[in-house]
Amino acid sequence: MYNPQNPLIVQSDSTALLEVDNPLYEACRDKLAAFCELVKSPEHIHTYRITTLSLWNARSAGMDAKEMLTVLHEYSKYDVPGNILHDINEYVGRYGKLRLYQEEGRLLLRAEDNILMTEVRHTKTVQKYLLELVDARTVEVPLLERGRLKQALLKVGFPVEDLAGYTDGGRMELSLREVTKAGKPFLPRAYQEDAVAHFWAGGSAGGGSGVLVLPCGAGKTVIALQTMARAQMFTLIIVTSVTALHQWRDEILDKTTATPDMIGEYSGDKKEIRPITIATYQVLTSWRDPAKPKKTKTGKQSQLDKELAEIAEEEGITSTEEPLVKMRRGAEGYQNLDLFNRQDWGLIVYDEVHLLPAPVFRITAEIQAKRRLGLTATLVREDGGEDDVFSLIGPKKADIPWKVLEKQGWIATAICTEVRVSLADSNRLEYAIAELRDKFRIASINPVKEDVIRVLLERHKEDNILIIGQYIEQLEALQVTFGAPIITGKTPQKERDKTYAAFKKGDIKVLIVSKVANFSIDLPDANVAIQVSGTFGSRQEEAQRLGRVLRPKAEGVLAHFYSLVTRETRDQEFAAHRQLFLTEQGYRYEIVDAETLLA
Repeated sequence: MYNPQNPLIVQSDSTALLEVDNPLYEACRDKLAAFCELVKSPEHIHTYRITTLSLWNARSAGMDAKEMLTVLHEYSKYDVPGNILHDINEYVGRYGKLRLYQEEGRLLLRAEDNILMTEVRHTKTVQKYLLELVDARTVEVPLLERGRLKQALLKVGFPVEDLAGYTDGGRMELSLREVTKAGKPFLPRAYQEDAVAHFWAGGSAGGGSGVLVLPCGAGKTVIALQTMARAQMFTLIIVTSVTALHQWRDEILDKTTATPDMIGEYSGDKKEIRPITIATYQVLTSWRDPAKPKKTKTGKQSQLDKELAEIAEEEGITSTEEPLVKMRRGAEGYQNLDLFNRQDWGLIVYDEVHLLPAPVFRITAEIQAKRRLGLTATLVREDGGEDDVFSLIGPKKADIPWKVLEKQGWIATAICTEVRVSLADSNRLEYAIAELRDKFRIASINPVKEDVIRVLLERHKEDNILIIGQYIEQLEALQVTFGAPIITGKTPQKERDKTYAAFKKGDIKVLIVSKVANFSIDLPDANVAIQVSGTFGSRQEEAQRLGRVLRPKAEGVLAHFYSLVTRETRDQEFAAHRQLFLTEQGYRYEIVDAETLLA
């Protein structure tokens, strides 16, 4: 059947082409996003791919195969290929064919039928996680191998529905305030309550683990506080930086009945373990060579520690395992990972779960009996490790589109603009003969971008502006040129806190920040972001940087996100990839020439 009015073409290679200039584009996009992944998004045709993981995430969130097929039939120009219909039914149907549960203190894996159990038991990558058969459909599993078994089975095409439940942690009394400590009325929003309900699932074994995907500024911290209030158990919260740690502590004290003595900080400076403990990914993955004696307090910081700290701060912990750790990894060297077992945790919260480092993945595989809540604005991982998040933290329980919350007024309306500048004449020869990686750096730090920044600062002189970049040399040059304060990985924590506070109060109108400000930094009054350089093609970074200006504004105040890109260079190529995630969320980049602004 041919319907020329529809915007979608579904192809037999599991891709779907969506026409942007079609009246049904937005409705179709929002429904496709529930079970498809955006691959590329040029001006007129967006390409989606139907993957096994996208189908399983949708199924775990409550969407069945019939609903997915209804979307494809409703919006497709042509008949949906038969193999797609078959694949969706088959792959969605796999979810729940294998289930984990507990019985009389034993962890058991049960298959839907005998043949499937036979296949599982004869899969080499799975065999090492299995014990003796209980019956033809059931096999016992070592308690500590619960996570690794789920990882192994997912990689061979069988997602496990984990109904084995959880052990309750130490008890604590905690409730939400109706009026914050700062004296403001406090009532969680409807979508926040819905997200918590999907995750908690009435306290049943079907809930208690999973990921909630919400835009920056949508109140993910509030969702965690609601979950903590339901759990009433000791809670470990893992965050991206000390600044984020302090913000979480302040939010807990402001919006819950927790007292200061209930909250511990576990960072490079402090090692407090309390009923609510907030730790950084950096301190959990700090590595010490077990073959070397432990340094004294008066000893100098090792070069390895310095380099790891620099990578963690300036690289934003964007890879699953930092390069130096890869070369010298060893579980005994991660001296702080035992924090996961040093308190009777009932709930573990992973902030910015898309950044989870490999050592934390490994320990998470062994603590599957703990409730686990992952929070993120995007499940995009640059290393392709979304399947590990699915297996070890849990499936996606809620995914609220950015544009939906924008229309409801919960996040700011944002205008995204890409400003294309020409490469400075003085850099053209250097760029022409440079290696590929150096080409990106040369194009990114293009000095012509300073002229554009000057114009934008004048245009937005009444606004609160963040200038964000990847290269420290570039940011330090901008500091000299414009006289604005700067925060990088080298900035002491006390100075960072002081500068952020001054920006929030309005004493500082322009702030220059490196990658350390990408994640979990609450600067609610920032309404203009100027990105001068990015991390190659990092889609999640683009989302996080836009998120810096999406906190709700006063009525009528728009958020502006400018990305300065050097045309016809590697800078432009990577910028196109970074924009994929935002395009999926419904944002469009207006492209303007720098010459137009500078005229």
